[in-house]
Amino acid sequence: MTLDERFMRRALDLAQTGRGRTSPNPMVGAVVVRDGRILAEGYHAYAGGPHAEVVALAGAAGAAAGADLYVTLEPCCHQGRTPPCTDRIIAAGIRRVVASVVDPNPLVSGRGVETLRAAGIVVELGLLSEESAILNEAFTKFIKTRTPFVVLKAAVSLDGKIGTRTGDSHWISGEQSRRRVHELRDQIDAVMVGLGTIRRDNPMLTARLPSSGHDPIRVIVDGRGPLPLDAHVFRPVSSSPTWVGVTADAPHERIDILERHGLTVIEAGGSDGRVNLQHLLKRLGEREVMSVMIEGGEGIFTSAIEAGIIDKFFVFVAPILIGGKPAPSLFGGAGIEHLAQAMRLERVRIEQLGGDLLIEGYRSPKDVSG
Repeated sequence: MTLDERFMRRALDLAQTGRGRTSPNPMVGAVVVRDGRILAEGYHAYAGGPHAEVVALAGAAGAAAGADLYVTLEPCCHQGRTPPCTDRIIAAGIRRVVASVVDPNPLVSGRGVETLRAAGIVVELGLLSEESAILNEAFTKFIKTRTPFVVLKAAVSLDGKIGTRTGDSHWISGEQSRRRVHELRDQIDAVMVGLGTIRRDNPMLTARLPSSGHDPIRVIVDGRGPLPLDAHVFRPVSSSPTWVGVTADAPHERIDILERHGLTVIEAGGSDGRVNLQHLLKRLGEREVMSVMIEGGEGIFTSAIEAGIIDKFFVFVAPILIGGKPAPSLFGGAGIEHLAQAMRLERVRIEQLGGDLLIEGYRSPKDVSG
């Protein structure tokens, strides 16, 4: 490993510290180095707070003159919630900037590099770019499309069931897998479930980690049937709000009941009890929700897959067999006729968690469903 790689990996580790806290901004880490020694470090801790470069330069103080700056994302050159980082870098007298990737934000993309080079600073791009791109995959999609990055999380048996024929699903996955789910919730902006899951499982949808301090927004996709207003998600069990996505033809009486209980109602298109998930994602993007994790059940899983809105899958496979044709599956609906039509995952990673396997992968861009 070269010294440049070592320092950029340190910057990537620092950037991870802000995971789940910086939305709708990217995660960024920065390291100030001179003569092979780290002078100061920084990361972007929360939206509206100082950027990683600014924190690192403040830590280095006057010693930054003539030093190198390693940063996981191209420094910004525009006035946003905070002043341009390029101005601070130039004023500090940095000699060389090593940036992993260009900022996908059209307000910055390439302009930050141009500004620094015009000031006589050496700028190098591309070091550990793949790792940096994955780090901010949600930000990249959001800034380009203004819609959230969507993850589907499911726990399934070996035969693909997410519950028994009676609806029992506690617990398909083991303790290590369930802890990983809480870690994922800690890193995501919002979790989404269907109303049927609320009625059947009464989940809290919180990140129950000792040092989390962060719970995602709970987004409930409304449908037909009674509203379980005594459910956990409809009560103040978390500092995070609960939003309910309803169809364009949702009865006014139903909306009034939800709003009287302090819930935020989002009109998301669709009709006859079926919310338009693509429209709902646009509404969430307007509220600066950068990432969403869909957690169940079969109806919303199937609708999301058929609509082509899933970017990434986290499937926890437990070594059990459930059986039963009526038992709910990860993917229901009418199904496909030929295997050539099957949705395929790429960049697949498999991890063992106790007795379970976690299969993580991305929807192939070649998939044209939705």
